[in-house]
Amino acid sequence: MRSTLLAIRAHPRLQLQIVATGMHLDRARGRSIDAIRADGWQVDRVVAWDGKLGATRPGSARCTGSAMAGIAAALEELDSDVVLVVGDRVEAFAAAAAGHISGRVVAHVHGGDRAAGQVDDSLRHTITKLAHFHFPATAESAERIAKLGEDPWRIRRVGSPGIDGIAREAAQRREVADEVGPLDWRRYVLLLQHPVDGDKTIERKRAENLLEAVKAVPFRQIVIIYPNNDPGSRGIIEAWEGISTAAKDKRASLFITRPDVPRRVFLGLLRDAALLVGNSSSGIIEAASFGTPVIDVGPRQKGREHGSNVMHVPYGGSRLCRALKSIWNDGRPRRYRALNIYGSGGAGKRIATALAGLRIDERLLRKLIAY
Repeated sequence: MRSTLLAIRAHPRLQLQIVATGMHLDRARGRSIDAIRADGWQVDRVVAWDGKLGATRPGSARCTGSAMAGIAAALEELDSDVVLVVGDRVEAFAAAAAGHISGRVVAHVHGGDRAAGQVDDSLRHTITKLAHFHFPATAESAERIAKLGEDPWRIRRVGSPGIDGIAREAAQRREVADEVGPLDWRRYVLLLQHPVDGDKTIERKRAENLLEAVKAVPFRQIVIIYPNNDPGSRGIIEAWEGISTAAKDKRASLFITRPDVPRRVFLGLLRDAALLVGNSSSGIIEAASFGTPVIDVGPRQKGREHGSNVMHVPYGGSRLCRALKSIWNDGRPRRYRALNIYGSGGAGKRIATALAGLRIDERLLRKLIAY
């Protein structure tokens, strides 16, 4: 969302306010609120989120309820007019519900997409019904929003802000090396796996199986980024933490694990990797802008639009091994054209322009299903 925040901050008719919560506060995942502030952004309010409690689905529900109350209080203190949320996270749902019920305009980025996740598809479309204005990334998503009964005038297709200036923003190799160590260009694999089930035992086993499949291919390095904070994520983290303690693994020195990396560095890693494997949405959206091959594992991104650089495989089994070997191509990794169905840039400015032009009145605030 950086390009959108920049465009909002620069617009003479808009005032940017940032409320931080959820995974941004989690020390186990790098506490990225510190990186937000270090990048020069003012965080206007912080809403507490108990990362340990949120490790289970009942606990996640309780965290979401608490965050809804905290965000409602923050919006009242800040006297916010518009609540801008993105995607399908529980934090976004909490903000959308708090904003809508408190009588503020809710604007939603990346509505209309499909992705199974844990509760992602349900939450995304729930946020659509709470939102007063929609910024879908693709024509298909815009059409889906209309089919949900939203007025056409509320829908503005803008593309994905995640790919705005992506080539310029990606860190150069030296900066990436400073952050994660030296890497062999297009000879390493980037691994990013998020949970699908709330059971950490199941997710740990899946992560370990994925790692075994990746290790069977002679990649020069395996760069691993920790998962999000969905229930079950602790199991994946335990699998990654087990790498350093596995003395019997002669390739342990080839593993690079990080709880979090700055976005510039992540984009540099994504650009220069032989491939991305796992189930991150960055493989569906951002990777295509670099032509980076992606092996999407399991059902988390099921139903989501994607480019020809993405290959879907189930957990474990021979199909994953064949896919890895096919892309590795005996040490001459395959590449794809840098062509992205989620747009070609400029989404952030289009979002800011549309927000500045909103007329906040009864027509906008009072929703009635369109059919």
